[in-house]
Amino acid sequence: MQRITITIEDDLLAEIDAAAEARGYQNRSEIIRDLARAGLQQSSEDTAQAGTCVAGLVYVYDHAARDLSKRLVQEFHGHHDLALATLHVHLDDNNCMEMTALRGDAAELRHFADHIIAERGVRYGRVVMIPTGESKTRVRKHGHRHE
Repeated sequence: MQRITITIEDDLLAEIDAAAEARGYQNRSEIIRDLARAGLQQSSEDTAQAGTCVAGLVYVYDHAARDLSKRLVQEFHGHHDLALATLHVHLDDNNCMEMTALRGDAAELRHFADHIIAERGVRYGRVVMIPTGESKTRVRKHGHRHE
């Protein structure tokens, strides 16, 4: 077993401590190991998706974080073919939540979502991917293609 040092925001540490107490953990290391295992398991399940998917990307971020809004806009412009629509909600003086509908190849969606969630200043993020079972190009009954 190795000892590491990590930096955690005060409010997140308070949540971890409260969860540890509620669940009967003896120390922070035990709950952090269990949370890391659960997160890694969820991540491996999420990355197992393949083919065309639709997805919902939800994240909360500090809108005052240095250049974060600019970086997010650049990411979305760089992947305009994946994003269908975004809802922006002001939660309080410091935090905003965005919910974005995505469509595309599962691997591309996962890569994009991971990039957004990993941005410094994004406090929480989650993506839910749903396979559509269809190819990227669809032909509708009315005769024209949708891509």
